[in-house]
Amino acid sequence: MRHLLLSRLLLRRSSAPPSSHHNHLTLLRALSSAPSPISSDAELRKYAGYALLLLGCGAATYYSFPFPADALHKKAVPFKYAPLPEDLHAVSNWSGTHEVHTRVLLQPDSVEALQDALAAAHKERRKLRPLGSGLSPNGLALTRAGMVNLALMDKVLDVDVKKKTVTVQAGIRVAELVDALREHGLTLQNFASIREQQVGGFTQVGAHGTGARLPPVDEQVISMKLVTPAKGTIELSKEKDPELFYLARCGLGGLGVVAEVTLQCVERHQLVEHTFVSNADEVKKNHKKWLSENKHIKYLWIPYTDTIVVVQCNPPSKWRTPKLTSKYGKDEALQHVRDLYHQSLKKYRTEAESNDPEIDTLSFTELRDRLLALDPLDKEHVIRINKAEAEYWKKSEGYRMGWSDEILGFDCGGQQWVSEICFLTGSLAKPTMKDLDYMENLLQLIEKEDIPAPAPIEQRWTARSKSSMSPASSSEEDAIFSWVPKDKDELAELQARLGKRFPVDAYNKARMELDPNKVLSNAKLEKLFPVLEPVHQAK
Repeated sequence: MRHLLLSRLLLRRSSAPPSSHHNHLTLLRALSSAPSPISSDAELRKYAGYALLLLGCGAATYYSFPFPADALHKKAVPFKYAPLPEDLHAVSNWSGTHEVHTRVLLQPDSVEALQDALAAAHKERRKLRPLGSGLSPNGLALTRAGMVNLALMDKVLDVDVKKKTVTVQAGIRVAELVDALREHGLTLQNFASIREQQVGGFTQVGAHGTGARLPPVDEQVISMKLVTPAKGTIELSKEKDPELFYLARCGLGGLGVVAEVTLQCVERHQLVEHTFVSNADEVKKNHKKWLSENKHIKYLWIPYTDTIVVVQCNPPSKWRTPKLTSKYGKDEALQHVRDLYHQSLKKYRTEAESNDPEIDTLSFTELRDRLLALDPLDKEHVIRINKAEAEYWKKSEGYRMGWSDEILGFDCGGQQWVSEICFLTGSLAKPTMKDLDYMENLLQLIEKEDIPAPAPIEQRWTARSKSSMSPASSSEEDAIFSWVPKDKDELAELQARLGKRFPVDAYNKARMELDPNKVLSNAKLEKLFPVLEPVHQAK
């Protein structure tokens, strides 16, 4: 791709600019419309001179301004080369689906420095969007106008073992926090699949693990220090301004930058993970019982197959210790996928390229990613990969035991660009089964529309959250929510749905009080939560 774009740039450079084409046309018209063959030698020499001058200018331009190797990120204009400024930062999200270039990427090392940066941006009406570790696949945190990252604010400030709480700077990563808590015998209640998030972003976007009795991670926040452009630093908790606290816990970085946060922890504990393969009929039969009995549970649906992978995680039983070894070894489970990879390489690559010496060192997700990269839009190719994945999971059934932060992690594979939906699915006592209906309809739609949908489609559950802007927000204590990928909404439809589901007016009102100049906003946030009334400078 890089070479293709570079070739186009070179072609554009070597082509004559618009003004040159105009001169060429003028010259041709002049020559073709000459009144008579008795034109003077002086006239002919003049126009021939013009032509040579144009050609000479083109050649001089080409050889005087050669493109460097990194010309892909440069801006090319006729007869002018604009170099990339040394202070221009390239920032991408974790999965590599979005990238922006910005001249402003601040990394304050204290609350005071962060407050000064936001105050200056507010005064000068500049953008300064909070950027965590970029885990959101939709690029929510990115903007060219300017960003602030708290990577240098990554300290553990206090651990209260008796109350099982920890206070940290918001730039600390989840993995680092878990490591720090280990020596105190504590850990976090739940985890998302990946642990590279900064804690500030981890809570602000409503990240979640799985378990119908466990809420999203924003519910672990019991107090926070929020730095705002207009009103400086605000300390929030359910005792101090509870309305704003519950609004800001899952505030998407639009109300302020979370500088410090106090989290409720739990005792460090082990889990036994049971992975097995099921099907739709079996899942429907046991779904209510599984949701209720398992501390953590998720389904991995594999399109174009009847396979559903069920993953259940629970504390070890004092009375029964399961056999922790699988029937098949790792190499046996992977062999079917490796064989497909060799076959696919022979089809899509040359004979020399089909011999990949790394194949025996690749994990399952790495093999799947490489297979998909060969032809991701070929439905039949994707179906073969999905069937190979189903076979892999059948040979990976079994148990494993480990600490909760190790067991609950999940290797998601490569790039992800997904839109996730969270919806109410009744309560533990009375599940509506809408979650399974949703997946049945989704799989039918995939097959009907011939969509080359790769596996897995992961479905998880959580309890409710009291955070106003959480997708799982509810006043019902025993409500449960299902989280699954969703097709992209049209903008108007999405705005209408958000308006019905969330207190958008209250959220926008708080935004305008804390950030009237929209320092913390970007295009995506404005599309999701547009402020229709004119914004006035705060006095």
